[in-house]
Amino acid sequence: METSPEQTRRAPRRVVILRSILLVATSIIAFAALVMPLALRPTALPLQAGDVAPRDLQAPHAIEYVSEVRTEDARLVAERSVAPVYAPADPSIARQQIERLRAALQYISVVRADENATPEQKQADLAALSDVQLKTATIEGILALSDSRWDTIQQESLSVLEQVMRNTIRQSDVETLRRSVPSRVSLALSETQAQLVAELVTAFIVPNSLYSQDLTDAARLAAREAVEPVVQTYKSGETIVSGGQIISAADLEALQTLGLIQPKQQWPDYVGAGALVVTLAIFVGLYFARRRPPFVNDLRSLILIAIVFLLFLVSARLTIPNHTIIPYLYPLPAFGLLVATLFGLDTGLVLSLALALLTTYGLSNALDLTPYYLLPSLVSILILGSARRVWAFVRAGIAVAVIGVVMLLAYWLPFRPTDWIGTATLIGAASFNGMASASLTLLLQFFLAQILGLTTALQLLEISRPDAPLLQFFLRSAPGTYQHSLQVANLAEQAAESIGADALLVRVGALFHDVGKTQNPSFFIENQTPGSINTHQDIDPAESAATIIRHVTDGVKLARKYRLPHRLIDFILEHHGTLITRYQYSQALEAAHGDATKVDIEKFRYPGPPPRSRETALLMLADGAEARNRAERPQNDEELRTLIRSVIDTAQRSGQLNNTHLTLRDLNLIAESFFATLRGTRHPRIEYPKDKVIASTAVPTTPSEKK
Repeated sequence: METSPEQTRRAPRRVVILRSILLVATSIIAFAALVMPLALRPTALPLQAGDVAPRDLQAPHAIEYVSEVRTEDARLVAERSVAPVYAPADPSIARQQIERLRAALQYISVVRADENATPEQKQADLAALSDVQLKTATIEGILALSDSRWDTIQQESLSVLEQVMRNTIRQSDVETLRRSVPSRVSLALSETQAQLVAELVTAFIVPNSLYSQDLTDAARLAAREAVEPVVQTYKSGETIVSGGQIISAADLEALQTLGLIQPKQQWPDYVGAGALVVTLAIFVGLYFARRRPPFVNDLRSLILIAIVFLLFLVSARLTIPNHTIIPYLYPLPAFGLLVATLFGLDTGLVLSLALALLTTYGLSNALDLTPYYLLPSLVSILILGSARRVWAFVRAGIAVAVIGVVMLLAYWLPFRPTDWIGTATLIGAASFNGMASASLTLLLQFFLAQILGLTTALQLLEISRPDAPLLQFFLRSAPGTYQHSLQVANLAEQAAESIGADALLVRVGALFHDVGKTQNPSFFIENQTPGSINTHQDIDPAESAATIIRHVTDGVKLARKYRLPHRLIDFILEHHGTLITRYQYSQALEAAHGDATKVDIEKFRYPGPPPRSRETALLMLADGAEARNRAERPQNDEELRTLIRSVIDTAQRSGQLNNTHLTLRDLNLIAESFFATLRGTRHPRIEYPKDKVIASTAVPTTPSEKK
C-alpha cells in the first residue's frame, strides 16, 4: 500500500504532536516525584512532638546548630532555680512591734493597778487584749505577780522582742523564731515567769523582710540571660530518635533542622517544583527541536529515554532522602553514560543535567549532592566518547569516582565537620559509585541494544568482525559485492570523520548495505567473471530493474534474520533512496524509441525512503562515487573531481539530501574526502618482467629492486 503525499506531509506533524505529549507526560510524572511527600522524604509525614517515631531517624549528614528548644529548657531550669527574693529587714517594723508590746504591757499594768475592778473584771479585761491572746493561767499568773516581778517581766519581754526583731525575719522564719524565744529569756527568771515572757513576746514576732515580686522577677531574668545558647551537634549517621520512641520537642526540632520531616506542603513548594520542571522541559524540548538528533522522530527511542529517565529519577527520590551514605552510592551517572552510549554524547549531557537538578531538588543536602551528581556525569560522558572499547567504560567509571571525590572535598569538608572515618567512608562511596555506574551502563546498554535493536559502538564492533556470521555468509556468497562494500566503507568512514558524523556507524552500515545481493549474486556485475553472459541484456528492463531493486528488500530480510540493529536496516533501505536504476530505465526508453510516456518510471525506482540522516546520506554518496569511479576509471584529478561532484549534484537535484541536514560546507568536505581517498586507489603499479626475461637473467630481481 503506497503512502500518499498528503500522508507523507502529515507524518512529521503527528510525530511532533506525539513527541510533545510524551514530554508533557514525562514532566507530569517528574513533578509528582518532586512533590510527593513519600518521594521527597520517606518520613515527611505530619509528625509532631508526642508522636511515635515510625523508624530509626538518623542524621543524613553532620550538623551543628543552636537548639532553641534545648536553650529554652535550660533557661527555664535556671529561672526555676532562683529562690524568691525578699527585701532587706525593715527596722520600722521592729520598732512598731516593740511599741505594740510596750502598749500591751502598759495596758496590763493599768488593769493590774485598777483597785475598783474585781478580779473577775481584771481577768476579763486582760482576756480582751487584741494584740495578744493570753491563756487563763497566764492571766492569773500576771495578776498574782508582785509589782517588782512584773516590772522585771516587762523589761525582759521588751529586751527579748528587740533581740528577735533585730534579725532578718521572713515569713518562713517566724515559727522557728517563735520556738526559739524561751531560750532567749534570762535564766534569772523562774520557769513560770520565763513562759510568761515567751507568751507575751511570741505574739509580737512578725516578718520584717517581705517578699519582693520585682526583685524576684529581676533575679529570674538575670538567670535566664546568663544561660548560653545550647549548641546541638549530630554526627553523620547518628540516631536522633529510635523507632517506637516518643518524639520530644527537641527531637522534632532536630528532625526539622535536618529536613527529615516536614509539615504539610504549602503552595510555594508546588510552585517551586513546577517552575523547575517546566524550565527543564522547555530546555529539553528546545534541544530536540534545534539539534534534532537522529532518533528525534523515533518514538520508540524517545519512549525508552523517558522511561529510563523516570526510573532513575523516581528510584533516586525514594532511595536517597534521609540517608547518609546511600546518596553517594547511588549510581546516577550511569543514566548519562547509558544515554550517551545509545543515543549520542550531546543527548547524554543534556539529560544528565536535567536529571541531576531534579533528583536533588528540595533535599537537605542538595548543596553538595547536586555537583556530586552533575559534574561526574558530564566529565565521564566526555571521557567515554564513542565507547568503542570496554576500557572506555572503565575510564568513565574512574572519572566518576575521581570527580566525585573532588566534589566531596569541595562541597562537603569545608561546610560539614566530619572525622577521618566519615571522610574515608565517603571516599569509598564515591569509588563504589564510579564502579557501579560503569558496570550498570555496560549491562543495560547490552540488554537494551539487544531487545530494542539499538546500536552501540561495542555492538557495531562485534557485528563488523570478519568472523561475524552474516559477513562470512556475505563473503562466501558474493565476494565481489563484499569487496565493493569494503571500499565503500573506507570511503564513507573517512568522509564521516571529516564532517563529524558517526564514522563507526557509517562504516558498519556500509559493510552491510548490499548484503541483499547474496540472494542473487550472479545477477550483479561485480560478482560476474570476465567473459560471462550479461544477464541484464537477456531479460526485459523492467524485470531486470525489479531484480536489482529487490536486493534492498532481500537485505532487510537478511538483516532481520541475523538480528542486526534497526539503525543498520536504515542503511540498507536508504542507500539508494528513491533513485531510479538508470541503466535499465535507459534500456526501456530505447526500446520505446525514446517515448517516455510508454515507460512507467516508478517500476525503475528504488522503494526508499530517501536518506534521513547524515550517515545514510554519506553511504549513498560513497556508494555512487565508488561505483562510478570503478566503471568510468577517470584518468586524472580533474576527471575524478568532476565525477564526485556529479554524484553529489545528482543526489541534490533529485531531493535525496533534503532530510539529512547536510550543509554546503559538509558537501564540500565530503567531496574533498572522496577525492583524497579515491585518488589514493589510483596509485601506479610497476610493470613485471615476462617469464622468459626472468629465465634468461643470471640474477633474479624482485619488483622492489627494480628502479
